[in-house]
Amino acid sequence: MSNMLEITLVKSTISASKKQCAVVRGLGLRKLHQTVTLQDTPEIRGMVTKISHMLKVK
Repeated sequence: MSNMLEITLVKSTISASKKQCAVVRGLGLRKLHQTVTLQDTPEIRGMVTKISHMLKVK
């Protein structure tokens, strides 16, 4: 399981742009402090980079 990422939403999407909200939804995050486990792929890494200020990644 070393090629998995645990992503947690730690900042609200209320003040975020529509594109940032779409990225949050695309990662499968719906609620604050929700954690999802996703494959470590270039696509997921790019999405995480776009909204890194809103996430905590393990």
